[in-house]
Amino acid sequence: MPDDCPSAPDFSLERPGPHPVCGIDEVGRGPWAGPVVAAAVILDPAAIPEGLDDSKRLTALRREALAAEIRLAACVGVGVASVAEIEAMNILQASFLAMRRAVAGLPRRPALALVDGHMPCPGLPCPCRPVVGGDGLAVSIAAASIVAKVARDAMMVALSQQFPGYGWETNMGYGTRGHAEGLERLGVSPHHRRSFAPVHKMLWEGSLVSS
Repeated sequence: MPDDCPSAPDFSLERPGPHPVCGIDEVGRGPWAGPVVAAAVILDPAAIPEGLDDSKRLTALRREALAAEIRLAACVGVGVASVAEIEAMNILQASFLAMRRAVAGLPRRPALALVDGHMPCPGLPCPCRPVVGGDGLAVSIAAASIVAKVARDAMMVALSQQFPGYGWETNMGYGTRGHAEGLERLGVSPHHRRSFAPVHKMLWEGSLVSS
């Protein structure tokens, strides 16, 4: 295998325990609109779906198929932090809130949480170990990244039907040219993160025009 070809995540970080181990990942820190969504997954080592990987390496169809398999074979919790919560507490703290809600939604209490990134999530009911690049290393984190991505994408597609014109059905709230053009044409929706720089700039410029 070439040196620059990433290897698939495996169960080696989960294996030492204590058990059960859940993987946690979040999706949606960077978009201009929509919630941040986290997932927590406890995999059964005897029934790990094949092909688990960082959600960013997978096609949308493959993510959806794997998310369905994960929900059938594993313990899954999903947590959401709303735009209002993001605005009230900042995106990092809202991401932690979504993670805590995801763990609270698990049908079993984990003995250890592996979370993607370099910061442990505070306030969990178990020890938490951060894993940099974890969605490409630990299958439980990869599974969580897939579940969170599929869940949030579905939310953004639903929101795009209520608020058409921003392209959320394809850009998922991220800052694309089409999204920027929609903002210029339609203004700021209730689901935009007003504290985020591009949205805040538009609001500020609008207030200057109207003053």
